[in-house]
Amino acid sequence: MLKPNSRTVFEFVKANSERNLTAADIAEGTGLDVKRVNGIVTSAFQKKGLMERIPAEIEKEDGSPKSVKIIRLTEAGLAFNPDEPDEKAE
Repeated sequence: MLKPNSRTVFEFVKANSERNLTAADIAEGTGLDVKRVNGIVTSAFQKKGLMERIPAEIEKEDGSPKSVKIIRLTEAGLAFNPDEPDEKAE
């Protein structure tokens, strides 16, 4: 079973799996602090193979490029059931 904030992040990422989400997008969508989102993604999901960070580049408002990491569910993450007790969940 996931901790409440981990479940919030997981459900947001799964519901928005068609979007290219950054940690800032997840923070904005969930109301959690971006540092907390990064910690949750890393410890609860990335280290367990449920989410991945993909390097990408976006264009800032002034037209300059900015390097970001897109956060996505892996195949295992898409199949993950947060309601089942599992050693992969925190």
